[in-house]
Amino acid sequence: MGSVRDFMDHHFRHFNAREALWAARAYEDHLAAGGKMLVSLAGAMSTGELGIILARMIRAGKVHAISCTGANLEEDVFNLLANAEYEIIPSWRELSADDEQALYDRGMNRVTDTCIPETVMRHLEKRLVTAWRSASEAGERRTPAEHLWNVLEDPTLAQHFQVDSSHSWMFAAKEMGVPVFSPGWEDSTTGNMFAANVMMGNVPDHLCVKTGTEQFQSLIEWYMENHGGGERPSVGFFQIGGGIAGDFAICTVPCIIQDLQTEVPFWGYFAQITDAQASYGGYSGAPANEKITWGKLARDTPRFNVNSDASIVAPLMFGYILGD
Repeated sequence: MGSVRDFMDHHFRHFNAREALWAARAYEDHLAAGGKMLVSLAGAMSTGELGIILARMIRAGKVHAISCTGANLEEDVFNLLANAEYEIIPSWRELSADDEQALYDRGMNRVTDTCIPETVMRHLEKRLVTAWRSASEAGERRTPAEHLWNVLEDPTLAQHFQVDSSHSWMFAAKEMGVPVFSPGWEDSTTGNMFAANVMMGNVPDHLCVKTGTEQFQSLIEWYMENHGGGERPSVGFFQIGGGIAGDFAICTVPCIIQDLQTEVPFWGYFAQITDAQASYGGYSGAPANEKITWGKLARDTPRFNVNSDASIVAPLMFGYILGD
């Protein structure tokens, strides 16, 4: 056996391994039957360089929409522009408060074992301020992702790339016309920068960036155009982590049915990779069957909960689906 697919088929027989394998197979079946797939990204998957394989999934037509945190938007571009300047700290659990202060003083922002340099954040900020101001002056309103795509279109940016642009899932989404929704964008470095630049007068107002509810409306409209009307499986939902990226997007169906009072199919597939445990009132570790009570999934929706580290499991599952 020399492939990811053969390895998983042979060894992933029980427990979380079996759940991951069956979820990957069901993902394939969903696409083969004509269904589309939305992927939600929480955590720091872009800093974990999931883009290397997620970009391939997008270009292979196996991902049709993305809902992600603002951090995953920007960190894909940070990685593109400064990967060689990142620092890896294998012993991150042993860092003292003084060690952390020393990283701060050097402008190194730590995400678990990976430190992102402040310099790349300021580099991107300058380009974004130009994009935000230009959009404001033209009376244009764009999503956070669309503003970043505008930056990526700048031919002067390529000279700063430190990794192959094929490893950028944002580039892949732009290339393939995959819509990217970013709820709660203000909870991110670039969201913070935007608010600050409006307050300093560098950007005239907040109107050039579309709000979360506007993005939600666009996602609703996308779902209504892509659910298949019963002729094929409805849109599937592949959730990496939990949080706002997942809950924002999955609420599309109950909003259409309960608030717009329009009948549509429930999500046609559901899988989540999370290391969170089910708890009292927690969302990230809530089992999939709880979503039935909220009108998100049907009782017969294929659903899978893989309780594991997404930085390990997601590339394996995507590799399986890609036939690696």
